[in-house]
Amino acid sequence: MRDRMIIALDTPSAEEALALGRSLQGHATHVKVGMTLFYAAGPQIVLALRNLGFQVFVDLKMHDIPHQVAGAVRSLAGLGASMLTVHAAGGRAMLEAAAREAVRLQEEGLPRPRLIAVTVLTSMSAPALSEVGVTRSVPLQVASLAFLAHEVGIDGVVCSPHEAAEMRELLGEAALVVTPGVRPAWAETGDQARIATPRAALDAGASHLVIGRPVTAAPDPVAAFERIVEEG
Repeated sequence: MRDRMIIALDTPSAEEALALGRSLQGHATHVKVGMTLFYAAGPQIVLALRNLGFQVFVDLKMHDIPHQVAGAVRSLAGLGASMLTVHAAGGRAMLEAAAREAVRLQEEGLPRPRLIAVTVLTSMSAPALSEVGVTRSVPLQVASLAFLAHEVGIDGVVCSPHEAAEMRELLGEAALVVTPGVRPAWAETGDQARIATPRAALDAGASHLVIGRPVTAAPDPVAAFERIVEEG
């Protein structure tokens, strides 16, 4: 359980993120750097967290022309990021460029980051998808984008816990299935529309759980983290 939890350090400053990181040293093994922190603190925050001993998941949901995304994969891998997100809505050519770059890094003897495709954000409901022109149901949209990413060599997907079982069946046992929207029963739900408890997400087929505020906003983050581990 401990090695399958990724703590989301969605803080507005490097100082706060590093303080949380230091408190969680020896407890958590993976942390996530998202847009809020990365844009506030810059690329050096990835190096700083790596130096604290964490595996760093950089969640920028890359979505651009293929050349730019391939370059971003190389740049972030150079910082020591072990896992990166690309947005599957960027299409086949973009996803292929990202996958090729990751393989190229490995061929050069450099660390290869795992690439995780974002399909449908956990804050998006069916009405919200409809507002941006997607008429398919949430499960169908998730499955379509996940299969496309898998087909071109992306390592796994980010999905709601409620799609985890389907993703595991669709993508196979080797795929990474990373689930945000995970909340212990005793935590507030926040802005996540499709949530589940950590145990339910793992039982459904998740390989990794992204957990943020139930740990980072707790009066004692270490105690909250260890409570989740014990309950898992």
